[in-house]
Amino acid sequence: MSDFFFKLTPDWVLKAVEAGGFEPTGHIAPLTCLENRVYDLRLETGDHVVVKFYRPGRWSPDAILEEHRFLAELREAEIPVCAPLSFSDGETLHEVEGIHYAVWRRTGGRSPDEFTDEQLEVLGRLLARIHNVGAASEAEHRQRLDGSRAVLEPLAFLEEGGFLPPECARRYRAVVEEVARLYDSWCEAVPLHRIHGDCHVGNLLHGDEGWFFLDFDDFVVGPAVHDVWMLLPGRDAEGARQRSVLIDAYRQFRDFDAVWLRLVEPLRAFRFVFYAGWIAKRWQDPAFPDAFPHFGTRQYWEDETRDLEEHVDRILRGGDAVPAGMKRSDPEEPELANEDIFWDL
Repeated sequence: MSDFFFKLTPDWVLKAVEAGGFEPTGHIAPLTCLENRVYDLRLETGDHVVVKFYRPGRWSPDAILEEHRFLAELREAEIPVCAPLSFSDGETLHEVEGIHYAVWRRTGGRSPDEFTDEQLEVLGRLLARIHNVGAASEAEHRQRLDGSRAVLEPLAFLEEGGFLPPECARRYRAVVEEVARLYDSWCEAVPLHRIHGDCHVGNLLHGDEGWFFLDFDDFVVGPAVHDVWMLLPGRDAEGARQRSVLIDAYRQFRDFDAVWLRLVEPLRAFRFVFYAGWIAKRWQDPAFPDAFPHFGTRQYWEDETRDLEEHVDRILRGGDAVPAGMKRSDPEEPELANEDIFWDL
């Protein structure tokens, strides 16, 4: 299946779409995507669709269908997301040569370079509505965002695959374990529910029809703050101010306790480890060595280890903090004295 996936040809793409009841013209263009294989097709109606072939072995059919159901629920709630179209048999997921695929309406627009406060308010309300729908049902086949799955499992893969050089291996393991410990400790009382999971600006479009949230391929069961920080990842005062604007609007539709924001920096550290593990797992894909030529070198691992150590050191020096200007949801809980330290790093 992997060989077929790596060598997927336009002919196979067109055949798969035709088999689902669509009528493509033959116009086909690959879209940039390392994880899956994605193509833009023009139909005889003049409309364009996007066809996504899921990387084999990553998600089970049940997990993919949970993504589709989540998107259908969001559409039913009139939230602007791109949901898969139905094939002629009414299903949203088909397969060819063991590779699962789905068809989506192409959405116009562009990813924003920056946000106005008015846009942040709109996005805050939309994100709260997404999370309201996310909290209304369970996801049996999707991962929970915790220290074990997010960083300890990628760490084990890196170690077992021999990716870590001996001079970095012990330090890298120690700092990754500390990140997992901090996050799991701070996350104990934080509610978890279905979230986008990869809510960065590249998965957000703005066009004539307004905002659209794209690509729920990585949706997980996790804390709401994960989507917030990925949408607004800035670590400076302006980043904190923007998050405050978005969260104030978010609270019009859903509660958000400011203490959850202390998870931002551990979650940011998660991305270091997850990203390295993701590249390692995909290293046999011919596209990955070309895209990441420095991955696996001694300098790469030295930089990764040092950056993680410095990151965790900053977290520990910052302590248990709430950003300046933000208030806890519980008015009886005392404010923290060092609230400016952690979020100005």
